[in-house]
Amino acid sequence: MSSKPPPRGASLHLGLNRVDPKHYAGWSGALGACEADARDMAALCQAQGLNPKVLLSAQATRAALAEALATAARALRRGDLFVLTFSGHGGQVPDASKDEPDGQDETWCLFDGQLLDEELYAALATFAAGVRVLVLSDSCHSGTVVRAAPPLTADARQRARHLPPEVARRTYAEHAAFYDGLQRQAPGRDVDPDAALARVTKPGRVAAVVKRFRPSVVLIAGCQDNQTSLDGERNGAFTAALLATWNQGAFRGNHTQFHARIRARMPATQSPNLFTLGPATAFLAQSPFTL
Repeated sequence: MSSKPPPRGASLHLGLNRVDPKHYAGWSGALGACEADARDMAALCQAQGLNPKVLLSAQATRAALAEALATAARALRRGDLFVLTFSGHGGQVPDASKDEPDGQDETWCLFDGQLLDEELYAALATFAAGVRVLVLSDSCHSGTVVRAAPPLTADARQRARHLPPEVARRTYAEHAAFYDGLQRQAPGRDVDPDAALARVTKPGRVAAVVKRFRPSVVLIAGCQDNQTSLDGERNGAFTAALLATWNQGAFRGNHTQFHARIRARMPATQSPNLFTLGPATAFLAQSPFTL
């Protein structure tokens, strides 16, 4: 009888210190620490035996992300581990599919265009049953147009990881047909992808959405709905707390404990959130980044 092959691991790390102003209404969204976040997370994963791929700023396009996710989905099987990290701006576009209470769909701001939460949900849904997927997002995942974050200093506002509302409006106005078309074509309408990949829950609560979703996904987002994820000199605030909690592998605990300890390191103005997709109970109880 042949022995079961050991699990394999792969990871993908996106870090955008800027975006293409040609798509974002003349706005380049300059940040300082996102590329370092991606490199540091790739080093962490490599040390854990995963095979990392890094996409920085101009490399982190919609097509490059789609190709990398599709490649991983084809290669990985039950028991394997995939880690996806994003460091950059979060944004919003008006909800053309009319399934959002707040009238907005949340996005990741990739270099040449925004990635809708619906698209990310659909890409993750292509992974095989039993594949473990850990998503770590150091960006704003606001579910509202008007942010209720405490007032920021001028410097902090420039370094906040969210697409400014006025830029979001201009970007959408220039590309409305493109984003509306993406929303109408998005698969998986039997599941609310925004509840799964964008809308946050009450502090400390783990929300599970399980409807024909095969892989086991744990997502730790950098902040709550009414907060902003902040940039830093070396790392983003969330990534810095994550790396300090991990402590070069000295951390001992499961994903729930990992989230709680990261959260304990953060100021009250930024509270990381945790939720799951698919049959993730067993994965949640495992130690992060473990094959």
